[in-house]
Amino acid sequence: MIDIILKPGRDKSARQFHPWIFSGAIARVEGEVSPGGIIRLLDSNREFVAYGYYNRSSQIQVRLLEWNEERQIDDQWWRRKIESSIRRRELDRKTDNANCLRLIFSESDFLPGLIVDKYDEFLVIQILAAGIEAVRQTIVESLQDLLKPQGIYERSDVDVRMLEGLPQRKGIIFGEEPPDLITIDEGGLQFLVDIRNGQKGGFYIDQQENRRIVAKYAKGRHLLDAFCFTGGFSVHALKAGAETATLVDSSAESLALAEKNIKLNNLESANLEFVKGDVFTILRKFRDSGREFDMVILDPPKFAAAKGHIKKAMAAYKDINLLAMKLLRNDGILVSFSCSGAIDAQALQMAIFWASLDCGKQVQYLQDLTQGYDHPRLASFPEASYLKGFICRVVEG
Repeated sequence: MIDIILKPGRDKSARQFHPWIFSGAIARVEGEVSPGGIIRLLDSNREFVAYGYYNRSSQIQVRLLEWNEERQIDDQWWRRKIESSIRRRELDRKTDNANCLRLIFSESDFLPGLIVDKYDEFLVIQILAAGIEAVRQTIVESLQDLLKPQGIYERSDVDVRMLEGLPQRKGIIFGEEPPDLITIDEGGLQFLVDIRNGQKGGFYIDQQENRRIVAKYAKGRHLLDAFCFTGGFSVHALKAGAETATLVDSSAESLALAEKNIKLNNLESANLEFVKGDVFTILRKFRDSGREFDMVILDPPKFAAAKGHIKKAMAAYKDINLLAMKLLRNDGILVSFSCSGAIDAQALQMAIFWASLDCGKQVQYLQDLTQGYDHPRLASFPEASYLKGFICRVVEG
C-alpha cells in the first residue's frame, strides 16, 4: 500500500476525524498511486493516522475513510458502510409517509464524495470524487442488493467533478429508465420530481422538515415565495391556509412544475401568481409599485461557493432581505435561508440585521432552521452544516 507522510504537526485535524487532507499538509508520497487509489496516511514519525483515497489532481488530495488500522478498505468495507448509512435512516425515520430522502450524505455518512437520494422506487447517485469513481461498480452493486430499486440514475453532472479531474456524466446505470416525472409524498402532499434534469436531483430534500414548520405560520397570509423552485413551500403554505401565493423564479420550467404541484394537491382555487425573472429585479419592481405581503420566503441558490466569495455574498443576502422587508406589512413573517457553506448562521443573522437597520424595522427571530435529519451534520466536519435559516417577525420601527 502507498504511504503518504504528513508534515510535522499537520496530523491534528486528521486524528480528530476531519476527513480532508490538503496538499499543503503533505510532506511526500512514497510510491505511485492512481487517482482514487487507497493510501495509508502516516504522521511525520511514520505512525499510522488513517486510511483514505488519494487524488493528486484535487486540492483536497486525501479524503479519509477509516481510522482503525486493522480494517482493510475492500469491497466488503464499502458495502458495510453503505448498509450502515441506510440502516441509520430506517432507525431515524420520522413517523410520516414521505417516500423520498437522502440515504447517503457524503462525508457526514463516512463516505466522502458519495451522495445517494431515494425518490419512490428510484435512486439518484452523485459521484463527486475520484475515490468513489474508482469503486463505482461496487457501490452500484451494493445499492442494488440492499435496496432492490426499480432503477439507479446517475447525476454526476456537477462542476465539482472538474476539480477532481473527472468528466461530468449522467444517465441510467441500473434498471429501468425513470419516467419524466416521479410522484413523491411529503407529509401527505404530492410532488412531481424530474430526477433526470431538475436541480439537486430534482427536489430540495433537505428542506422537507422546514416546509412543514414554515407552513404553520401561513394561515390567512398573503405569501411571496421567492426562488420558489418547484413550489414546495407554497404547496405546504396553501394547504395550511395561506390566502394567496405569488411564486417567483428565474426558471420557466420550475414555475411550470410548481403550478402542476399546486394542481396535483387540489389547491389551484387559491389566488395564485407565477412570475418568471431575476428575483432581485422582480422584488424591486414589486417594491416600486407598492406591493405588500404578509409573508415572504427567501430560499436563494448558493451565493458563496467559497470563502473568497463571502463579501459579495453578504451584500447579496443583505440586499435580498432588505427588499423582502420593504414588501412586508407590519408584523409580517420573513423566512430567510442560506445554503452557502461559507456563510454560517451568524453571518446570515448579521445580514438580516443590517437589512433591518437600512429599512428602519425591527426583527424578532422566532425559530432557527437547518437541514433535515437525513442530512446529518458531523461534529468533526463543520463543513456539512451548510443550510441555515430563520423565521422572523418584521415589526415597524
